[in-house]
Amino acid sequence: MSRKISLVEVQDLVGTEVGISDWISVGQPMIDQFADATHDHQFIHVDPERAKAESTFGGTIAHGFLTLSLLSAMNFDCVPKIREQTMGINYGFDRVRFMSPVKSGTRVRGHFKLVEARFRGAGMLMTTYEVSVEIENEQKPALTANWITIIQFDPKDRPESV
Repeated sequence: MSRKISLVEVQDLVGTEVGISDWISVGQPMIDQFADATHDHQFIHVDPERAKAESTFGGTIAHGFLTLSLLSAMNFDCVPKIREQTMGINYGFDRVRFMSPVKSGTRVRGHFKLVEARFRGAGMLMTTYEVSVEIENEQKPALTANWITIIQFDPKDRPESV
């Protein structure tokens, strides 16, 4: 579990890597479940024999959106939690790029750099993270993106200095 910080401490973290998650194994059962949930059964994801024979990947690969969706678990694992937070909201992504395929049976982990934190209204903090998903024993990341989230808190907890 990641550490806890106060709203006052957030600005001191801007420009720094705030967390690296634990490794997550991406196996064929996870890929198959994601295919079922999204109705994306392209053979490069769900047919190991055909993917080995017909693709350049040597076997099946995870959906890019599966890798992207793992960022939630990675974030929860390593990004500092804000004590005053009452709710977190996924606001969206800018510039998502799928850089390298995640082969079935590999492990991935997330790297989170806080690049912006600004207060919006009385009870919201908008944060932007540069995120990358590392593939174990690979040079290129699986993906890179800018992830925007909103931290909601009771307005009475807003620091006076901001």
